[in-house]
Amino acid sequence: MALPFDLTPAAAAWIALVMFGAAFVRGYSGFGFAALMLTGAGLVTSPYHLMPVVVFADVVMTAGQLRGIWSKVDWRRAMLLLAGALPGVPIGVWLMLRIGPDTGRAVISVFILMMCGLLLSGWRMQRQAGQAANVGVGLASGLANGAAIGGLPVVAFFSAQPIAAAMFRATVIVYFTLMDLWTIPVMGASGMIERQTFVAVLFGLPVMLAGLWLGGRRFHATNPEGFRRFAIVLLAALAALNLIKALA
Repeated sequence: MALPFDLTPAAAAWIALVMFGAAFVRGYSGFGFAALMLTGAGLVTSPYHLMPVVVFADVVMTAGQLRGIWSKVDWRRAMLLLAGALPGVPIGVWLMLRIGPDTGRAVISVFILMMCGLLLSGWRMQRQAGQAANVGVGLASGLANGAAIGGLPVVAFFSAQPIAAAMFRATVIVYFTLMDLWTIPVMGASGMIERQTFVAVLFGLPVMLAGLWLGGRRFHATNPEGFRRFAIVLLAALAALNLIKALA
């Protein structure tokens, strides 16, 4: 079987390495896979082709995690976020196809970096956000998912609140999957999904599952405050990588 997207063996090997690392981070933190994949793999191929691959991969990886996280999911919060994402995703995809993913990624990344700076300064919300705030962040997340980085606004939002690490991780995993299941037909209708998309997912499946499993084992050995700080620092690093990629 030929390599997808006319990749050379060297480029495919690099993407496999990036995919393993991104899946490890996803298994540990519940987020970061898309941003790491698009910035890392974007060094050797167009990120445009990889956006639907990342969305499909997220769904596949969640299937491997559901058993361990189901009881920890805050379903009410996940549904409120999804309510905002439903109109946001098609608008985000429409904007991405017209202004390009780099412009959208740069705007989102600057906002996320500002939010991370505030979080690392020690600021935190004293209580969990209400319904309207969750729907609003879901809308921002849906818009950002047009550039395949819809998880970053939600992670910044969660990091500011007093949410248990296990619930944080489980809820973002489920929410991202629900959003991705809605993003897939939107991307399909926009012509972004092709046969090679599925070939790329199949090629990467063993690597992704291995990284996911190892990352999940690491999470269970981490204390909650250590997890929160890791999430914020990782979020800032991902936003900075996306900004550099957008401006390069």
